[in-house]
Amino acid sequence: MVVVLGLTALVTVMLCAFALPSAKGAPHDVPVGVTGPQQVTRVMEQKLAGDAWDVRVYDGPEQLRSAIRDRDVAGGLAVTPGGIDVYTATAGGPSATGALTALGTQLAAQRHAEPTVHDLVPFTADDPRGAGLTAALLPMIFGGIFPAVILGRVFPGHRGLRARLAGVLAFAVVAGAAVAAFLQYGTGTLDGDYVVTAAGLALGMAALASVVIGLQALFGGVGLGIGGAVMMLLGNPLSGLATGPHWLPAGWALLGQLLPPGASGSLLRANGFFDGTGAARPALTLAVWVVAGIGLVVLADLRGRRRGAEDAVAAPERAEAVTV
Repeated sequence: MVVVLGLTALVTVMLCAFALPSAKGAPHDVPVGVTGPQQVTRVMEQKLAGDAWDVRVYDGPEQLRSAIRDRDVAGGLAVTPGGIDVYTATAGGPSATGALTALGTQLAAQRHAEPTVHDLVPFTADDPRGAGLTAALLPMIFGGIFPAVILGRVFPGHRGLRARLAGVLAFAVVAGAAVAAFLQYGTGTLDGDYVVTAAGLALGMAALASVVIGLQALFGGVGLGIGGAVMMLLGNPLSGLATGPHWLPAGWALLGQLLPPGASGSLLRANGFFDGTGAARPALTLAVWVVAGIGLVVLADLRGRRRGAEDAVAAPERAEAVTV
C-alpha cells in the first residue's frame, strides 16, 4: 500500500511539473520598468497592477536601459512625446519579451501612436531564437546522470566510491568545456566568455552528478532512481530555460531555480549573454548542491569503513567459533 501511495504521489507531482508550464504559462510578477511624465507613469502603474507585472518607475530612459542590462528588470516602457519605446532583453526571457511587446503595442494604440521596440540583449545572429540554449538543458541533465550510472558499474561497491566521485567531477569539467564549445563555436548560440561559460556548465553538471553519486552510494539503486527522477522529471520542466523563470507560478518557479537544472540554465544565460550579471545566485545554489553531494559521499564512505571494521572484528570470532 505504501508503494502504491508513493507511486501515485510521484505521478501527481510529475503531472503538475509538466502541465503547469503549459496550463499556467503567463507572466507572474515579471519585473518591468516604466519611465515618462509622472502622471503617465501613475496611470501605467494602475493599469499594470496585479499578479502579472512588478512595476518599477525610473527617472529616465537611460536609467531604464541600465536596469535592463543589469537584470534588475526584464524590460520596460518609456513614454515619450513621440510615442512609446519598448525595451526588451530577449536573451533573458523570450516569453516575457513577447508579452511586454504586446503590452507596449496595446498602450501605444490607446495613445494613437506606434511603439518602437529596442532589444537590448538579443540572442545571437547565428541563433536568433535561442534554440541551442533550450536544447542544452537535456545534455546537461544527462551529463549528470549517465556518468553516475556508468561509473557505478565500472567502480562498484565501497572500494570504488572515491573513484566514482573523482570520475564524475572530472567528467563534468571535460563535458562542460565540450558543451560550451559546441554552443559558442558550433551553433553560435552564445557569445560570452568561453572559459567562464564552460566553468558554469561544469559546475552545473558536477552539482547534479555528485548528488546522484551520493544518493546511489547511500541508498543503492533506489537512491539513483530518486535522484534521476527528481532532476529529470521536476528539474527539466521547472527550469524555465526556454521561457524564463517568470513564466511559472511563483512557488514552482522558485523550486525550479533551486534545483540544479534550473540553476544551471540561469547561470548559462547569465554567463552567455549578460557578462556574468546575475550569476552569483545560481552559482551559489550549484555550489551548495556540490557540497551536499560530496557530503553524501563522505557519509557513505564512513558507513562503509565502519562496516568494514565491524567485519574485520567479527571475522576472528567466527573463525575461533568454527575451530572450537
